Amino acid sequence: MEKQSINQIKEIIGDIKDVKDPFIQCLRKDSRKGVQALLLKWEKQLHEEQQAREAFYKKTTYEQEAFAKGVQYIAGVDEVGRGPLAGPVVAAAVILRKDFYLPGLDDSKKLSEQKREQYYDTIVRDAISIGVGIVSADKIDSINIYQAAKLAMKEAVCNLSIKPDYLLVDAMEIPLLIEQQSIIKGDANSISIAAASVVAKVTRDKLMKKLAAQYPQYGFDSHMGYGTAQHLAAIQEYGITSEHRKSFAPVRNAIS
Repeated sequence: MEKQSINQIKEIIGDIKDVKDPFIQCLRKDSRKGVQALLLKWEKQLHEEQQAREAFYKKTTYEQEAFAKGVQYIAGVDEVGRGPLAGPVVAAAVILRKDFYLPGLDDSKKLSEQKREQYYDTIVRDAISIGVGIVSADKIDSINIYQAAKLAMKEAVCNLSIKPDYLLVDAMEIPLLIEQQSIIKGDANSISIAAASVVAKVTRDKLMKKLAAQYPQYGFDSHMGYGTAQHLAAIQEYGITSEHRKSFAPVRNAIS
């Protein structure tokens, strides 16, 4: 029987996920260097996929425990934007399907902008429901950033189209009469919270990019409102905008 070409093998091997597959066993006996290189690449990819699968399901522990108790709708909740000198704090609440699978999904801070946007599109497409809460700089100044973050989370949950019967929250307790669990580093340990962190981050970044067009001298699209040297220099030169948080020391000092 004539041996298949490297390109033919490449097409076939891409659909195989079992190391015990008869075709894989035949390839192990093929003496061609190109075949063995292809086999090594396939084995490496299979191993990486397995690691990603295990990492993903490890992050579903809190969800699985809740589902086992009879919970139907779990909302992961997270917020972004506590630290910046300008712009709102944004929270998201996300209810995922029980069979949701998105390997690589993690705390938004650990992901590149490109990955966050890719994952955001998948989450928005596949989630059962998504709610977003946005609290302005003025409100942050009036109630403080901690309370503003809590308020944004509450609004995000209330903006869900389906009322959840359980909340998984990143290191916070939300003032709602819904059973909830606060998880330290929740965005790294719960897939629902990780999804919420991505939605919140991408949503806030989009808002800051819009503000960058409105106030181009501040560079909001590059630092997203954080207190970088560029941002502090712009405040010194141009003063502040209505989007700046006057209760935050670097801003307060600049206008005093």
